Parts: sequence; C-alpha cells; structure tokens
Amino acid sequence: MLKIIDVDPSSPLFGYIRPGYEILSVNGTEVQDAIDFYYKATNERVNLIFSDNLGKKINFDFDELMPGELGLTFDEDKIKTCDNDCIFCFIRQQPKGMRRALYIKDEDYRLSFTHGNFITLSNTTDEDIERIIKQRLSPLYVSVHATDDKLRRYMLHNEKLAPILPRIKELTDNGITIHTQVVLCPGINDGKYIEQTINDLASLYSGVETLAVVPVGLTKYRDNLPNLRTYQPDEAKDIINYIDRIQKRFLKEIGTRFVWAADEFYVAAHIGFPNQVSYEEMSQFENGVGMAREFLTNFNRRKRFLKSINSNKKALFLTGYSAYPFLTENIIQYLKLKLKLNVEFEPVKNDFWGETVTVSGLLTGNDLLRCAISYEKEFDVLVIPPNCLNDEYLFLDNLSLTQFETELGKPVVLGQYDLADTLKEVFK
Repeated sequence: MLKIIDVDPSSPLFGYIRPGYEILSVNGTEVQDAIDFYYKATNERVNLIFSDNLGKKINFDFDELMPGELGLTFDEDKIKTCDNDCIFCFIRQQPKGMRRALYIKDEDYRLSFTHGNFITLSNTTDEDIERIIKQRLSPLYVSVHATDDKLRRYMLHNEKLAPILPRIKELTDNGITIHTQVVLCPGINDGKYIEQTINDLASLYSGVETLAVVPVGLTKYRDNLPNLRTYQPDEAKDIINYIDRIQKRFLKEIGTRFVWAADEFYVAAHIGFPNQVSYEEMSQFENGVGMAREFLTNFNRRKRFLKSINSNKKALFLTGYSAYPFLTENIIQYLKLKLKLNVEFEPVKNDFWGETVTVSGLLTGNDLLRCAISYEKEFDVLVIPPNCLNDEYLFLDNLSLTQFETELGKPVVLGQYDLADTLKEVFK
C-alpha cells in the first residue's frame, strides 16, 4: 500500500482523499511505490481504491486522466540499501555525528532511474529486473568498477556477487539504456583491467551508452580500511592520454567517444580540459564529466554582457583547490583586468575531510567560515560554492546558511553554476 501525505487543491480528489489515506489498488492490482502507481495509472480507464484512516474503502473511476493531474504526494519509499563493503566506499570514510542521511548507502534501482544515482546491481533480484524491463525504467546508472569478476568481487568485498556483464546485457537486450562508471584505484583496477573493462562495456554499445572513469576519493578517516592512495600527476596524465587514444578509436568504430575521464583527472594532471564538443551529449555531467568545461564555456559566451557591471563592492569568492587553477588561468584575470571588478578568489583547505579532498561540493560550513574569517584583505560580500549546501540550506557539518552569515557578520551569496549570473547578483 502507498500512503498519501498531501493532496493538491486543484486535484479532482481534493476534499475526498486526505493525507494519511492509502492507495490499495490501481485497476485491481496492488501498488508497490510511486513509480509503480504512475505506471499502472496510465491506462485509458483507471480504477483507484483508497483506504481511509478507519480502513473504509473509497472507489474512484477516471477516464483519460493523466496520473500527474491527480495532484497526489506520496510518502517516501523505503530506500533499498547496499550490502557491499567496497574498499573505496566514501560512506565509510566519514566521522560520526553527521546527518543520518549522509550514512545511507543506497543501492536502489528506483533512485537510479529517478535521480541518476549509481548502483552496482548487486541486490537487484530477478523480479526487480523483470519490473525494470516491463516498466521501462530507463536509463539506469551502474557502477561497474571492473568487468573481471574476481577483481570486482574483491573491490566490492562481496564473494556472492554475480557476474556483472550478463546482468547488464539482459537489461540492454531488453531496451534499457545504461550509463556506467568506474571508480579507478591506483594499482588495483587500472592498467590491463581498465582496458578490459572499457572494451567489454563498449562491446555492449549502444545499450551501454557511456562510461565515466572517476578517480578514487579518499578522506583522512580511513582507519582500519584498505590501503589506497590518490593518483599522481604523471599517472593522471597517462590515464587521460590512454582515454584520448581509445576515444578516437571508438569514434571511428561506433560513432561515439563512449568513455570519458572525470574533470578531477585533468586537475590532477595539471592540463587543460577538452573542448565542449568532445563531451557530446554531456550524459555524465552530474558525475563530474565536462562540468568544468561547461562552466568555462558558459562564462566565455556571456562575459561580453558583464561589461555594464560597475560596483565598488569588494567580493571574495571561496572555492575548492581543484577548481582554483582553472579559475586562475581562465577567469580571474579577465574579471580584474578587463572588467575592473574588485574580486578575489581563495581556495579553501579541507580540514574536515583532509587535504586529499579538493572538490568544492565537500567543503563544510566551518572550513569555509574559517577561511573567510582569516582572510587578510577586506571584502564586503562573500560568495560560496553553489554545491556545498543541501535543499534545506545546511552544510555537510549541519551548519545552516543563516548561522554562517551571522557568524561571519557580512552578506553571503550562494554562487550559481553560471558565473555570469553570480556576478550580476553580487554586483547588482
């Protein structure tokens, strides 16, 4: 049964159905979750049976009504969690005392479909696969890490793990599109193993549509965990060069580059990002593939509209160490010399997670606050990265944006992914 938590006033059910009621069936069949409801309620004629708070059944029939027009908000489904114990798992590299949601290891194909979360398919049953195919829950996002089954079982620390390629092939043979990723760990699944993984997955194109290669992320909280390290600049450059070569081969053979290195590899190697066209459809943008190039391209396209900005404000922009080099090379001098804006950019050391964590999305409120307070130059307004707060305006360490601004004693602007829009907000 599916519980209702809200009914929109515009709904034809408003006044009849109340929060707390449950959907017993759609066209005579039980409903598993919200996705299942929307799938089953798309028939030309729909019969819905609800149960009120006293268990009384309420029956409705609709003709040619889209499910979304019912205006129902459902209770969140219980998340399917991960039973693996991956050697690189970021969840296990966190201290105690943080928000409960940050410790959830989701392994839910429904969230993969609705939110683009990566799953390993390790807890996906035959019934789940049947449902994915029947209800066309596509695309899905799958963490492969290695197609060598022995290595994959070691990396996920799960000896019961079924072979990944047959599972993926079953899905793609039945029309499900899959985007894949590999978290690359030095000396473990790189070298001959990444070559095998790339070729194995490319052989399943176009069902397997893309592959992102992402470097392992390590925090300072790794007591009693496997000994891993990050990639050195020369190693990162070798990986980029290899992917560049194989992209050219795939482009000739299957008409797409298929595999991309995450932006973090280019930062680690101290080399420039590929051009915008080379990222094709940007299918793995949220996975950090092409995000930096998109940021730079958008700025270059819109910077001519910034010439009208004129302000005596002094703005301090805080960012992660991974973003700071390409901001320095491509943007900062233009803002200061061409536009004559009084701006400063400062990279923030990540004391909370450790110095090896350099992305802005993992900066905590207290680390940002420490950096801003200790900054030697005067500034009127502080700009923080757009991805360091959740939907409730909380930092990872539970500091709220309101608390942050009060402690700082100066206005704080949450940056946008489009720097031009951020600048207009700051200097309006």
